[in-house]
Amino acid sequence: MRYLLTAPAAVDIPDIEPDFSAPFFAGFQVVASYILAGAMIVVLIMLIIAGASLAFRGLASDRMRTWAGENILWIFIAAAVLGAASGLFQWFVNFDFGF
Repeated sequence: MRYLLTAPAAVDIPDIEPDFSAPFFAGFQVVASYILAGAMIVVLIMLIIAGASLAFRGLASDRMRTWAGENILWIFIAAAVLGAASGLFQWFVNFDFGF
């Protein structure tokens, strides 16, 4: 048994304009900005404390200086990664502290 399918010669397809704006994206950007800004502030405080404890001998105990000496490289790496992530976030979706 054979079936003969015929297609219409001209199909009228309306123009479609996609809308990529979603209402939750603005809120997501603000929340992500808060998280990145909070993490950067915490890492900056850790970096200041570690640097000060290494620079000034009488400022911190021996245990604190040992911790700072062991972890200051990791703090620098965390600061660099957070800075890069914040820069990319600002480049793509505009960094917004929410103020």
